[in-house]
Amino acid sequence: MALIDSRRNESDRGSLTIGDAVETLLRDGLRLRFEAYDGSAAGPADSEVTLELLNQRGLAYLLTAPGDLGLARAYAAGDLVIHGEHPGNPYAVMQRLKDHTKFRAPTAGELLAIVRGLGLSSLKPPPPPPQEHLPRWRRVMEGVRHSMTRDAEAIHHHYDVSNAFYRHVLGPSMAYTCAVYPSEHASLEEAQYEKFDLVARKLDLRPGMRLLDVGCGWGGMVRHAAREYGVHALGVTLSAQQASWAQEAIDRDGLGDLAEVRHLDYREVGEGDFDAVSSIGLTEHIGVQNYPGYFGFLHSRLRPEGRLLNHCITRHHNRPTPAGAFIDRYVFPDGELTGSGTIITEAEDAGFEVMHTENLRLHYARTLAAWNQNLVDHWDACVAEVGEGTARVWGLYMAACRIGFERNEVQLAQVLGVKVGPDGSDGFPLRPTW
Repeated sequence: MALIDSRRNESDRGSLTIGDAVETLLRDGLRLRFEAYDGSAAGPADSEVTLELLNQRGLAYLLTAPGDLGLARAYAAGDLVIHGEHPGNPYAVMQRLKDHTKFRAPTAGELLAIVRGLGLSSLKPPPPPPQEHLPRWRRVMEGVRHSMTRDAEAIHHHYDVSNAFYRHVLGPSMAYTCAVYPSEHASLEEAQYEKFDLVARKLDLRPGMRLLDVGCGWGGMVRHAAREYGVHALGVTLSAQQASWAQEAIDRDGLGDLAEVRHLDYREVGEGDFDAVSSIGLTEHIGVQNYPGYFGFLHSRLRPEGRLLNHCITRHHNRPTPAGAFIDRYVFPDGELTGSGTIITEAEDAGFEVMHTENLRLHYARTLAAWNQNLVDHWDACVAEVGEGTARVWGLYMAACRIGFERNEVQLAQVLGVKVGPDGSDGFPLRPTW
C-alpha cells in the first residue's frame, strides 16, 4: 500500500509508466503479474501466470473501457496475451481477475500524468474487435428487445458461428447446455446423455407420445426422445445452422419418421395438444418481462396433464439481472437472468402446477471445464475454423462462467410443471419415478 501511495504522489508531479498506471488505478490491486511493452511491470513477480500488454492499441482498450470490457477487447484483438496458461482455458487468470478488474476514477494529477507518460492517444477509443456486438442502446435499431426480429439476430450472433467449431468444443453430443454427471468419473458424453434422459424421465415419455422441444439447438433432445423412447418429437430453433445440422443428423440416424427440427421461432408453432414440452437453455434468451407470454404459450401447446420441463441458467437471487458488458456484447446479446423463484412464480401464474425443482449448479461448472478442455485439445482446428480472436473469446467466456457457477453467482434450475386437467387431475403418481 505504501508503494502505491508513493506512486500516486509521484503521479501528481510527473508521468506514469503503464505498469504504474495499472497498479495505481486498479481498485483492488493486481493479483497476478502484468508486463507492458514499455518495459514496465506490476503485480507479484512470482505469479504463475502473467498478462503481457503488447502495444498501444491494447493500452487504449484498457483505459477507455476500464474493467471486463476493456480487458476482453484487448484480449480478443491479440493485444493482451497470457503466459503460463493456454488461451483455450484461461481459468487461473480468471480466478485472479474475476470481480477485480475495475479502475477507480483518476485524480486530476493522475490524469495529467497518464497523458504525459502514456500519450493523449491512449485515451482515444480504438474500434472494437469484430467479435463484438453492438451495445444495448445501439441495438434499438434492430427492433424492440425480444421481438422476433431482434431475437433472431441475437441467436444468429452466438449460434451461427460454425457447426464444425461447436463440434470441436461440445463433443459428439452437440449439446450446448448443462450436462448431468451421474458419477464423479463420468465423461462429458455420458453426462450429456444423462441430462437428456433425466429430462425424458421427468416428462415420463413413452412410445407414441408427442414432444415439443423449444430452442432445440442441434436437436439432441429431439433425437434422444425419438431414439430412446419412440416419441414423435418436434424441435424448433432460431438458428438456421443448427436446424440444418439437426435435420441432417435425424436423417443420418434413420429417425425421420419420428423426429423433425424446424428453423422457426417457438411463438410460431401452430400445433397443439402435445404430451410434453421441453425447454433446455431457451429461457435465458426470453427476457424476464416476457415470461408471462412464454409460459402462457407453452401452457397452451399442452394437452391436459401434459408436462413441461424448463431447464435454464438462473441467479442465486430473484432480481432480474442483465448480462454484463462482456457477455452482452461478445456472447449472449440481450441475455437476462433471474432466480428460480421467479421461474416458478411465472409458471404457476400461467397455469402450471409445479411438481419439482432441482438445482444443477455444480454440474454446469463441470460441463464448462470439459468444454474448455475440448477447446484446448482442438485449438488449432478451432482457430482455423473461426479465427484466433473468436477462439480466445470462447475460452475466456467459458472459464469465467465456470467460476460463476463454482461461486454460486449463477445456478442451473430444472423446473417440472404440469397442465392440470379441468377436474384437477395431473397424471402424476404419488412419488417421483425418475
